[in-house]
Amino acid sequence: MTDTAQPAKKLFLLDAFALIYRAHFAFSKNPRVNSKGMNTGAVLGFTNTLVEVLQKEKPTHIGVAFDAQKKTFRHDSFAEYKAQRQAMPEDIGTAIPYIKRIIEAFHIPILMVDGFEADDVIGTLAQRAEAEGFDVFMMTPDKDYCQLVTDKIKIYRPAFMGNAAEVLDKEHVLQRFEVERVEQVIDILGLQGDAVDNIPGIPGIGEKTAKTLIQKYGSVENLIANVDELKGKQQENVRNFAEQGLLSKELATIHVNVPIEFHEENLTLSKPDEELLRSLFDELEFRQLAARVLSGGAPAASSAAPVGRGARRPNVPSQGSLFDAPDAVAIASENGETGHEGAPAGPRRTLADVPHQYHLVDTPALRKSLLDYLLQQKEVSFDTETTGLDTMTSRLVGLSFCWLPGEGYYVPVPHDDQEAAQALVDEFRPFLEKEGVVKVGQNIKYDLTILKHYNVRVAGPLFDTMLAHYLLEPDMRHNMDVLAETYLHYTPVSITELIGPKGKNQKTMADIPPAEVSDYACEDADVTLQLKHVFEPRLQELGLLKLLNEVENPLVPVLADVEYEGVRIDSGAMGEYSAELQGYITELEQQIFTAAGQEFNIGSPKQLGEVLFDKLGLGGGKIKKTKTGQYATGEEVLSVLAADNPIAGLILEHRQLTKLRSTYVEALPQLVCALDGRVHTSFNQAVTATGRLSSTNPNLQNIPIRTEKGREIRKAFVPRDADHVLIAADYSQIELRIMADFSKDATMIESFRQGIDIHSSTASKVFHVPLDKVDGEMRRKAKTVNFGIIYGISSFGLAQRLGISRKEATEIIDAYFQEFSAVKKFMDESINRARELEYAETLLGRRRYLRDINSRNATLRGFTERNAINAPIQGTAADIIKIAMIRIHDWLEKEKLGTKMILQVHDELVFDVPKEEVDLVIPRIRELMINALPLSVPMEVEAGTGSNWLQAH
Repeated sequence: MTDTAQPAKKLFLLDAFALIYRAHFAFSKNPRVNSKGMNTGAVLGFTNTLVEVLQKEKPTHIGVAFDAQKKTFRHDSFAEYKAQRQAMPEDIGTAIPYIKRIIEAFHIPILMVDGFEADDVIGTLAQRAEAEGFDVFMMTPDKDYCQLVTDKIKIYRPAFMGNAAEVLDKEHVLQRFEVERVEQVIDILGLQGDAVDNIPGIPGIGEKTAKTLIQKYGSVENLIANVDELKGKQQENVRNFAEQGLLSKELATIHVNVPIEFHEENLTLSKPDEELLRSLFDELEFRQLAARVLSGGAPAASSAAPVGRGARRPNVPSQGSLFDAPDAVAIASENGETGHEGAPAGPRRTLADVPHQYHLVDTPALRKSLLDYLLQQKEVSFDTETTGLDTMTSRLVGLSFCWLPGEGYYVPVPHDDQEAAQALVDEFRPFLEKEGVVKVGQNIKYDLTILKHYNVRVAGPLFDTMLAHYLLEPDMRHNMDVLAETYLHYTPVSITELIGPKGKNQKTMADIPPAEVSDYACEDADVTLQLKHVFEPRLQELGLLKLLNEVENPLVPVLADVEYEGVRIDSGAMGEYSAELQGYITELEQQIFTAAGQEFNIGSPKQLGEVLFDKLGLGGGKIKKTKTGQYATGEEVLSVLAADNPIAGLILEHRQLTKLRSTYVEALPQLVCALDGRVHTSFNQAVTATGRLSSTNPNLQNIPIRTEKGREIRKAFVPRDADHVLIAADYSQIELRIMADFSKDATMIESFRQGIDIHSSTASKVFHVPLDKVDGEMRRKAKTVNFGIIYGISSFGLAQRLGISRKEATEIIDAYFQEFSAVKKFMDESINRARELEYAETLLGRRRYLRDINSRNATLRGFTERNAINAPIQGTAADIIKIAMIRIHDWLEKEKLGTKMILQVHDELVFDVPKEEVDLVIPRIRELMINALPLSVPMEVEAGTGSNWLQAH
């Protein structure tokens, strides 16, 4: 006998907003923020839940219900319904359009009816589906749905925070609410009310009391009818709030007569649109989710790449393989476009599962053949393997090259024999110093500096993938492993796989046999080349390629030379100054102890807080504490206290001098390189979001210059010998000049053109006095306003800086904007433009992404608005000094002068100059700095000489 039974029909109805909110708050303590700054937690959580139910529960039919945007019939009954509900979190508002697009990509219908909520829609469809023989699962964490449960309609609570998914049937509901009939759930909900939805209930009745009353009276109506049986306050409340109780029951009732048709074919689960899902997951950067959901492998390499995965290598001699391998294989895969917004789905690939042709070049014949091929290329990615990370002390272990994706060559270098190493590097000098061949690298400055130890000056053009990505996404990380995973969906071999984890037993590349290093080294060059092919068209599309090719990449060899040159430190002078500072510090300690009436550990926040607040009673009752319960004793707190008690000012000065001594005076001599007796800082191009350079080991950008004792440190920076002097060339008020140019403010422009002191000019306008009547105090206030305006200073901030009332600060700012209305217009236009584009840009197109510019959070939005004003100014200043550095460096090289650029700090350049070249180089340095990027306002550069940096400055 043939079995003709129909397969079970299984309908899942999802309560969208309940699941979205649940997902959002699940990620609230660990937000999922992608590279664009979007919090994707709600989208990820909802989609994970949807995918889990599709894969595990295998519904035959499915739909997702949303609340209608318009008011519902419940608002007609009770105007205050949901009135106290907090506004939707901004991140949820951003997530909803993506969630709807994902639902549509799964070919799942979105269910929504004006005037009704999602639970009404679900209740209606659930009962109609039940009548058609369906097993119905209402997917929601909301307990209100319990009133709808029957033998065929159940609640499905998805897995959450480590708890497994749960199905609530009729028996569970009756036990949970301790009632005889499921519909009595509505009575309990009506009596107890719901603070979230602003359903009032009856005062004094919570869930426990509501259960007891419904067990006895059966319904709200019957309870009211028997109100005389109640006692005391409960009787009074039920009698007085009877109508409210009935209304609350009505508001809590899920209506099942929504005007929506039930057509099971419309709810039938079908195959998703994988291409659309792939695009959405790529945009949201849901790579692991894509791996679980999508089939058919990953998208392919960008069309910019010469060879795709599995593609036949062109049989062209100039593009051929040294070893004539039949197939060159790219790390990127073959089914689509790679990259950040088109990164392949599926598990990240590794060298183990990607075909590749990597070769060890370890004989003279092979090296000769490799060089012949290199000299025929127009573009080559290369990388150095070294004994360590310090560019001054590390030495070459090997060189790797790649000009076809998937194909690489590794040349070991005899690191323990300097003469042999030099001879081997010399073999590749014709390629490395060949002009016109694009040399591609990741943080290529490191490789250039290492090769300088072998007297090799790598010729350009250069293309640094780290800098390329920095221009595309300045706020992201730029190391190669992250870029490979993000844009190529590929995980490179970890360095620790070769040399072991960090620690005293970690090896160096020199300890590893060349055959084991080969794949790792070739992979680096290969990945870097492929990243270049991803980034270059994007830079072109965004108008950033010119900035990369004319500013950032040409600056690389300049910085390599500056770092390699280093600066001489007078360690003896530093030692003397350290002792001098210690004398000041000891004296301050005694003054602090006297003011406190006891000795204590000034460096201990706990002890300091006890002295200031418990013993001395400072703070006037407005005492801040940290999260650990200790008194807050930060600079901001002490600055406020200093107005009332001199001990706070003494402590601030003590901190400044202690930090000065430990961070610079004692630390700098320890960083002197034993090879040449100089300090070699490392300049970072890809750290600050504004485009400014930063420096590390040591950080010379933060050497204090506003205090007399901080400036003294510059005395220890000296020329290389008695035949040299230092020249310091500094842009004067560069940011104010850029502000004048951008705003086209006639008063500011004229002041700069006439050489009138801008701060005095501003004071004259703001305080309405003739220029010759401006006094020092007026100028000081005007100077603070001038620079503060660039950074979006508030009246509160100005009041704090100037020590004046907030009212006076407000009057000064208002007067400023009245006199400099063009500046105000520029600021407003900058903010409005940023709101539209969500980025600000410099004169050369450098972008600062401002993804919080439209935030509903006023504090966050205000901070971003200030960046919208400041970023173009700071970034343009950064571009100007970078251009100046490039042009000065090129001129010094061309003229074969002995002058060396040795430092860049903010808007200042420092040079170590033979005495006989001083008169020649000063005017040319000033000229090149002034004309680096011509504006409507003239630049001014002050240049001085001296036997140390302080004297030159």
